[in-house]
Amino acid sequence: MGTATTAPTAVVYAIDPAHSGASFKIRHLMIAYIRGGFGGVTGDVILDPANPANTKIKASINATTLHTQDEKRDAHVKGKDFLETDKYPTITFVSKKVTQDGKDRWKVVGDLTLHGVTKEAALDVESAGVEAKDPWGNLRTGAEATAVIKRSDYGLKFNAPLETGGVMLGEDVDVHLDIELIKKG
Repeated sequence: MGTATTAPTAVVYAIDPAHSGASFKIRHLMIAYIRGGFGGVTGDVILDPANPANTKIKASINATTLHTQDEKRDAHVKGKDFLETDKYPTITFVSKKVTQDGKDRWKVVGDLTLHGVTKEAALDVESAGVEAKDPWGNLRTGAEATAVIKRSDYGLKFNAPLETGGVMLGEDVDVHLDIELIKKG
C-alpha cells in the first residue's frame, strides 16, 4: 500500500508581452493628468490559489518603450531628468508576500526597482479567475493590478515651481497593469 500524496496546486504562467501593458498617470500643472505607458512587459507567475503565500511573481518592463503621445516629452522622461533609460533600461518587480483579499483579489507586496532604486511597493491585483483556451490551444488567464508610488522614492525628483503656486508635476504616480498570462507546461 502506497503513501497518499497531495498534488501540487501551483500553476506556472508566463506573461504574454504582446497582450500585456503598463500605464501610468501623474498630475501636471496641478490641473490635469499626463498619461503614458510601456510595452515590453515580461515575466513569470507561479500561482498557488490554495496557498497564496506560495504565489511568486517576477515581472520586467522595458523602460525604453515609454510613450506619452508626445515625442519631445518622451525623450525628456527617458533622459537624465527622469528615467535615464540608457543607464536603467528595465523596471522590475519581484513579489515577497501575497495574500488573498476577496474572491479573485490579491494584495501583492514586493520589491520594485525603478531608476536603479529598489523599494517595497504594494499592488492591488484582480485576477480573471478563469482560464480560456486560445485558438492555438494555449490556456490563458488575465489580471489587472494597480498601485500608487511616490516618484521621489525612486530618485525621480525633477520639478519646477509654477508662477501661480504649486509645482509642475505631482509626487504620486498612479500605476495600472493589464496582464495576460499563458499557462506553461
